[in-house]
Amino acid sequence: MEASRSHPSSAASALRFALKFLSREWRSGELRALAASLVIAVGSLTSVGFFAERIERGMASNASELLAADMQIVSSVRVADEVESQARSLGLNTSRLLTFRSVLTVGDEFQLAAVKAVDTQYPLRGQLVTSDAPFADGSPTQDVPPRGTVWLDARLLSTLNVKVGQTINLGASAFRIDRVLTTEPDRGGDMFNIAPRLMLNLDDIPATELVQPGSRVRHRLLVAGDRTEVARFTDSVKDALKPGQSLRTLDDGRPEMRAALIRAQQFLGLASLVAVLLAGVAIAVAAGRYATRHLASVALYRCLGAKRSWVLWLHLWELLGLGLLGCMLGVALGFGAQQVLAHLLSSLIVGELPAPGFRPALAGMGFGLVTLLGFSLPPLLSLGRVSPMRVLKHDLPAPRANTVLAYLCASAALVGIAYWFANDATLTVYVIGGGALTMLVLLAAAWLLVRALSPLRDSVGVAWRFGFANIARRGGASHIQIVAFGLGIMALMLLAFVRGDLLNAWQNSLPPDTPNYFLVNVQPHEAAQVETFLAGNGVTEVQTFPMIRARLKSVNDVAMDPKRYADPRAQRLAGREFNLSHSQSPSPGNRIIAGQWWSSNAPSGEYSVEAGIARTLGIELGDTLEFEIAGEVARGSVSNLRQVNWETFDVNFFVVGSTSLLADYPATHVASFYLPSDRRGALVELIRQFPSVTVVEIGPLLEKVKQIMDHATRGVEFVFLFTLAAGVCVLYAAIESTLDARRYETALLRTIGANRFKLWCGILAEFATLGLLSGLLAAGAASAIGGFLAWKLFDLTYTPNLTIWLVGLPLSVFGVLVAGWLGTRSVIDQPPMTTLRNH
Repeated sequence: MEASRSHPSSAASALRFALKFLSREWRSGELRALAASLVIAVGSLTSVGFFAERIERGMASNASELLAADMQIVSSVRVADEVESQARSLGLNTSRLLTFRSVLTVGDEFQLAAVKAVDTQYPLRGQLVTSDAPFADGSPTQDVPPRGTVWLDARLLSTLNVKVGQTINLGASAFRIDRVLTTEPDRGGDMFNIAPRLMLNLDDIPATELVQPGSRVRHRLLVAGDRTEVARFTDSVKDALKPGQSLRTLDDGRPEMRAALIRAQQFLGLASLVAVLLAGVAIAVAAGRYATRHLASVALYRCLGAKRSWVLWLHLWELLGLGLLGCMLGVALGFGAQQVLAHLLSSLIVGELPAPGFRPALAGMGFGLVTLLGFSLPPLLSLGRVSPMRVLKHDLPAPRANTVLAYLCASAALVGIAYWFANDATLTVYVIGGGALTMLVLLAAAWLLVRALSPLRDSVGVAWRFGFANIARRGGASHIQIVAFGLGIMALMLLAFVRGDLLNAWQNSLPPDTPNYFLVNVQPHEAAQVETFLAGNGVTEVQTFPMIRARLKSVNDVAMDPKRYADPRAQRLAGREFNLSHSQSPSPGNRIIAGQWWSSNAPSGEYSVEAGIARTLGIELGDTLEFEIAGEVARGSVSNLRQVNWETFDVNFFVVGSTSLLADYPATHVASFYLPSDRRGALVELIRQFPSVTVVEIGPLLEKVKQIMDHATRGVEFVFLFTLAAGVCVLYAAIESTLDARRYETALLRTIGANRFKLWCGILAEFATLGLLSGLLAAGAASAIGGFLAWKLFDLTYTPNLTIWLVGLPLSVFGVLVAGWLGTRSVIDQPPMTTLRNH
């Protein structure tokens, strides 16, 4: 036969046989457990990947509205036309604007304003919102101010006591007030640096005669389009920036937005990796059954002269063919499923989701093949050691091979794919490491529980005694089943109960009274009066904080030089001005993670630095910092590092100094507060009483963060459906792994007189016990993992939910019971003679 040919041709010969066997076993159902595991695994992974990637890219697109673009080039002079032409040659959209400060007049009244001149393409991302009256509800618009008109924000209108339709003077030109400017998409990023806004058409600037050579203006070139091309353009221009020019990306936006995006990506990544873990377990269990079912056929091949290498090539080719077919079906399933999800969510997502990319498909194909071959290779190695004597003696123990290295290689490959897919090293380590640790704990607990059942066999009825005996007799298989059931149920509990608790905790981190307004430029002598005014208008919890403009001069007496840093963000931070504050105690939402807060009578100068910016700039505990403030130097040591919860939208600072160090420096005050929409009229009176105060509405920014939360929550909810399929696949594979042994045992029992009813009762008692044991272990593991993730990864307050025990445990027993009944019906229905003849 072909199997006996020389070794060089054994692979080709095995390939021809493998194709025949694959077709035959596919039709006969021999591969259904393995194929189902693979298709569902790859389908769940790619559907998660396609949908999560689209949601993530969509959220990033929404977040880029804070820049009104995907990136900006900011310059003190007009950005060269060649740069804009380069962006357009890559298919990117561009827009130009410039900003400066100027005085506008109405009769004898005058006011300093922040002027923004925009072209007709502005904004590239997001929308402008205008209204007909100050602090009235606005509506989005696709327009910009027409030539000869201006849009003013509410503060300018209130301060100058003018209305829409009146005329103001700006430079050498007069303009008609056309609308009230309510929201600019890129205003949030400069929250502490904006005066009252006036917006006009860029073509009207020459007539004002305000922009002359040497004028202090900021030019911006906005760029938006395909993410890949934007990144390509950014890389090409960042090294060619001239003095006075800088890049702005989403990373330079509000820290609250960055925190929300990171949190959303973590939740989606968690759901994705749980699906990966479950799918790997299902394939590993099914692959073990595949090898076991081929012991007899391999023994027959060996009797006919087949070499060990030919046997290995035969099954390797068969699994590879199955893998390619299953992966393609899984990718198709995942792609179709995410299309359905996108359609169902079309009315809930702002804007159109980007088209899916190839990355999830490649990750799914790679995951499927690596998992299938990696976890099937160890059993295949044992098949090469099958003795020809097994043809005559079926009870020979299955041969064992040294497979530790193969399992380690497969596991390492899976971890690599999981990391590539999640793009988060911390999350990957927690989920994969936690999954492996959970498997070990489940295995140890399963061993103890199985042993604990033996003493109970004499004190229960016949059906339960039979069920306990089945569990104890197949000790190794029972351990695997409990671990598989436990992992599947744990994942389902984690996503059904703990997921909801984590998401609720995240959403509750933005309570209804989250601040929606900031006050900027409050003079020190006005701080108490402003607090009193707000309290009289129903704002009970408001506190003003001193804010000092400063520039970081040196760290440990080494002068700050942006060129020292390779990270672009570090370069920008090293060259920018900081907003410092001073306080006797840390603000709410600030947690000391290193060092200690200073005492109230601390004589020396001390600083507290936010941990993220400390990492970026290489600042450590005990370092000496020098800040230049109004020509003087404030020197102090870093006494503690803080972790700031930016999502509170309270007033927070990157650097806070001790009161003894900074109290004597000139400062203005800032505050944040929540004001209901029906009381917004009080802001007009506030501006009139305190003309120097700037009111900044952050409601639109808050809505953006809530949108991201909502999108991520819905994404995780739908991802759960696919992870549910992966969990069911684990249960199915675990039940299928013992079917052959069950058929033989049942045939023997029926031969000696056992009736069908008692056999059914025994099997159901067995699965009810397995469901109870697995549910207990799964509920404890899910609660522990949920608490760990909330504490270590998401930094959320997590309260264990008793529902996981009161509801999850009975559902676990019922689910395993139903799955066992559905999966083992053929065991009872098959005639005993057929089973014994084929054994």
